[in-house]
Amino acid sequence: MCYCCMQDMVLYLPELIPHLIQCLSDKKALVRSIACWTLSRYAHWVVSQPPDSYLKPLMTELLKRILDSNKRVQEAACSAFATLEEEACTELVPYLSFILDTLVFAFSKYQHKNLLILYDAIGTLADSVGHHLNQPEYIQKLMPPLIQKWNELKDEDKDLFPLLECLSSVATALQSGFLPYCEPVYQRCVTLVQKNLAQAMMYTQHPDQYEAPDKDFMIVALDLLSGLAEGLGAHVEQLVTRSNIMTLLFQCMQDTMPEVRQSSFALLGDLTKACFLHVKPCIAELMPVLGLNLNPEFISVCNNATWAIGEIAMQMGMEMQPFVALVLNNLVEIINRPNTPKTLLENTAITIGRLGYVCPQEVAPMLPQFIRPWCTSLRNIRDNEEKDSAFRGICVMIGVNPGGVVQDFIFFCDAVASWVNPKDDLRDMFYKILHGFKDQVGEDNWQQFSEQFPPLLKERLSACYGV
Repeated sequence: MCYCCMQDMVLYLPELIPHLIQCLSDKKALVRSIACWTLSRYAHWVVSQPPDSYLKPLMTELLKRILDSNKRVQEAACSAFATLEEEACTELVPYLSFILDTLVFAFSKYQHKNLLILYDAIGTLADSVGHHLNQPEYIQKLMPPLIQKWNELKDEDKDLFPLLECLSSVATALQSGFLPYCEPVYQRCVTLVQKNLAQAMMYTQHPDQYEAPDKDFMIVALDLLSGLAEGLGAHVEQLVTRSNIMTLLFQCMQDTMPEVRQSSFALLGDLTKACFLHVKPCIAELMPVLGLNLNPEFISVCNNATWAIGEIAMQMGMEMQPFVALVLNNLVEIINRPNTPKTLLENTAITIGRLGYVCPQEVAPMLPQFIRPWCTSLRNIRDNEEKDSAFRGICVMIGVNPGGVVQDFIFFCDAVASWVNPKDDLRDMFYKILHGFKDQVGEDNWQQFSEQFPPLLKERLSACYGV
C-alpha cells in the first residue's frame, strides 16, 4: 500500500480494524478470506499500537482461521499470519506457546498445497523470534511433526524444498536446541548434495541416457547445512568430521549454476566460523576458486565469495599471505566500480580491511587505490564485529604506509567519526593516527585542513579525539 494512502487511512483504523477482525468470523468463507488479506495490509500499524488493543485480538482470530474448515480461508489466514509475524517479531514471544499449538495442530489438518504455506509461516516465526524459540516446551511441540514430515518425504519429492527452508530457519533460531535432531538432518542434506552431483556427472558423460538433475535440491540442502553451521556453531564439528562435506563443497563451488556457487560460498563462510579445523587443509584449493568468483556480474555469488574470503583471513592470520595476491586486485577493482550495490561495497570493504589486518605488508601499498571508496562505504554501517576488524586493518595499514592515506585523509576522519562507541584499543588507534597526522602537518596546516570539515564532523573529532 502506498504511504500517502496509508496516512489517509490512519484516522479510520481504530474503528476499521475491530470491524475487520469481526469479519474474520463471518459465515461466508469469501468474506473471511478477504478479511485475512485486508488485515495483513495493516499489520505494520497494528504492531505499532499497544499489543492488547489490536495485536492480541487479531492474532487470536487469525489463529482460529488457520484452523478454518475452508481451504481457501486456511491459505489466506496462514499467509496473513506470516506477514504479521514479520512485522511483530519479538512482540510475539509472550504468545509463542499458543501460536505453536495452533500451527502444530494445522499439520494434521492441512492438505498438500496449504502445508507448503504452513512451512513458510513456521520458518518466518523462527526468523522473527530467533533464540526465544529455544525453550524445551516449544521444541517438544514443534520438532516432532516437522521431523515426521521430513521422514515421510522421499529424496526426489519437491515438497522437501519448503520443508528444508523452514528447518533452516528453525535450526538457526534453536541453536543448541536443535542438537538432538541435527544428525539425521545433516546426513540427509549431505546425501542430497552427493546424489545431485553424481547425477550431474552421469548426465554430462551420457546426456542421451540420463536426465539433468534438479539442482534446487542441492541449493536448499546447502542452505540448510549453512543454517545448521550457524545455529550449532562449534557443535557442528562432530558432524563434519564424519562426512565428506569438504570434498562435496569443493565440487559445488565450481558448479556452472550461479545459485549453487552462491549457496556453496555461504556454507564455506559458515563452516569457517564454526569449525575452521576442517576448512584449513583445503585452503590452497579453495582460494583460487574464490578468486575466480569475484565477478560483480553475479552479485550474490560475488558477495558470498567476498564474505567467505574475509572470514578465512580472520582465521588464517599471517598464513593468509600466499593467497592475498589471488584476490586483492579483484577486490580493489570492485570497490572502485561505479554503481556497485551497497551490500557488495560494504562486504568488499570489510574483506579488504580484514586482509590488511592479517597481512598489512601485502595490502598497505595499495591504500591510495581504495582508501576513499573504502571510507565512504563503511561510514554508514553500524558498529559491529565485522566493522571492528575492518577498521583495525585500516589502522595497521596506515601504520605501514602513512603516505597512502594523506590525499584522502578527510575521508578517513569522516569514517572514524561514524563510530558510536569503538572498543578502547581501537579508539586509541584512531587517536594516535589523528594526532600523528596533526603533529606532522603542524598546528597551522591542521587548522586550515579542518576548516574544510562539516561542522558536525569537526565537533565530533574534537569531542572524541581532542583534535
